[in-house]
Amino acid sequence: MPAPERISSRSLTGTGLVDLLTEGELTVLGQIRGASNAVLYCTVARDGEEAACVYKPVAGEQPLWDFPDGTLAAREVAAYEISEVTGWGLVPPTVLRDGPYGEGMCQLWIDAAPQREDGDENGGDGEAGEPPLLALVEDEEPGEGWKAVAHAEVGEGRTALLVHADDARLRRLAVLDAVINNGDRKGGHLLPAPGGRLYGIDHGVTFNADDKLRTLLWGWAGEPLTAEAVEVVERLGAELAPGTPLVTRLAELITEVEIEALRGRVAGLRATGRHPEPSGQWPSIPWPPV
Repeated sequence: MPAPERISSRSLTGTGLVDLLTEGELTVLGQIRGASNAVLYCTVARDGEEAACVYKPVAGEQPLWDFPDGTLAAREVAAYEISEVTGWGLVPPTVLRDGPYGEGMCQLWIDAAPQREDGDENGGDGEAGEPPLLALVEDEEPGEGWKAVAHAEVGEGRTALLVHADDARLRRLAVLDAVINNGDRKGGHLLPAPGGRLYGIDHGVTFNADDKLRTLLWGWAGEPLTAEAVEVVERLGAELAPGTPLVTRLAELITEVEIEALRGRVAGLRATGRHPEPSGQWPSIPWPPV
């Protein structure tokens, strides 16, 4: 289906949006093609408020060998819960609810701002665009303002260097991904919104107890965490203590083994004070990368 227009939720923010997503009437308008699982574009309405959203029913999830069946929607909600504790607001409001095709994840639709090509002043629609977040360059080293990820084959025996922007928003997302053990941080999962905000979406393959981190945001691997990130992981460590409200919510979404592994990843970040590096035991780059 063509890219839909987002329907305004008027003045709702925070808890109001979560309540709207949880309790509003969900109406399916179409299916978003190209996803491996069922992704439905919907509206949700209640008491005169209406918003566009994405609904991913559990019944539309494809089985995965390394995740229990029917758990991806809950993992997306768990990623939102962790994002909210960081204070960075990197994941759009996300809830678990019943819908026309059964229980599923419901997430606020985000209109991505157009991104311009490097050196261009406009986005794809001719309007002023956001600077690019990812690029392929022919140089051996990244230029100023960029971080190297890996060399990639671009056809006819040629390779190029995959780079991402040295952007504070992306760096926060890299920390979040390390915490939630994101196994699929692709370029298409990065949504720069109007006004300079950045969101990450598609967090179904997260919180595995084994190291599954696959991402295009390896540019800071091994570097010290920012002071801001150190503060965030310290706060996460406290919020993940047994019996806290966060742990109570997470226990409804992921297993106790996965919660303990989450604590371990946070403790590891606190101990090293550095961005993680690829383990070498698992492909570090998602495929396809977009």
